[in-house]
Amino acid sequence: MSIHLTADGQKHLIVIGGATATGKTAVAVRLAQALGTEVLSADSRQFYREMTIGTAKPAPEELRGVRHHFLDFRSIAEPYSVGDYERDALRVLETIFREKNVAILVGGSGLYLRAVYAGLDEFPPISPETKARVHKGEQMGGLAWLQTQVAERDPAHFARVDHQNPARLRRALEVCLESGLPYSEFLAKVKPQRTFKTHLILLELPRQELYARINERVDRMVAAGLEDEARALIPYRHLPALRTVGYEEWFDFFDGSCTREETIEKIKQHSRNYAKRQATWFRKHGDWAVYSPEEVGWLIG
Repeated sequence: MSIHLTADGQKHLIVIGGATATGKTAVAVRLAQALGTEVLSADSRQFYREMTIGTAKPAPEELRGVRHHFLDFRSIAEPYSVGDYERDALRVLETIFREKNVAILVGGSGLYLRAVYAGLDEFPPISPETKARVHKGEQMGGLAWLQTQVAERDPAHFARVDHQNPARLRRALEVCLESGLPYSEFLAKVKPQRTFKTHLILLELPRQELYARINERVDRMVAAGLEDEARALIPYRHLPALRTVGYEEWFDFFDGSCTREETIEKIKQHSRNYAKRQATWFRKHGDWAVYSPEEVGWLIG
């Protein structure tokens, strides 16, 4: 299979998704160089200036002069939702498409990718009171409480959602409580049509190779100063952006609940778990063409 980019004025968005450590940035840069275009990052943690080592943010030399949007453009102290990203990304695409017929969207945050190429469902705004109610319940009852609450209020959605993903469960419960309606009812709404043609590319590696790459990446992060980066972020540990693999484990270490060696092993294990959840999401959402990173060179036909 190859991607055929027509010369009749049709606009094309190449979306590159995949689990962490599958080489998405390198592939996006290669394609952008070949096509003479720009890249939009959809990694929801690489948005933040304060989170660099733990998010595996690419260094300038890795970008090879290709313009990347949405890297290092916000502070973790500034709230930024997937809806905000959808709006801003579409504005950037509109600008790119004035001069170019193709743009590239890349990242491992599936919901952010989907928001751009397919549109978000229209959900009600969540009040601070509802957020506080859910936060308190989760603090007291943990993941099991979230699972029970969502299962009771929206069994249809609970049958489909990742039961081990607290962020997804939390979001569904907030919508249910705020609206008085099941979360799944909002999913049935008609989404806006996009004016560009979308090409979905999913990068995959054999599991053992991927896990080895994840372990090696964590070792490089630690050597590069991840512990110090996490320590500097202790005053912000309550923020949603820092409920992230590679940071939460260090906070536990700073609290004295585990050793340094245990912390590093937990980061590796949790990163592997996260990669597995990412792979599951991509299998469930979208008609992705699957490639290894080495195969991408012959995608453009």
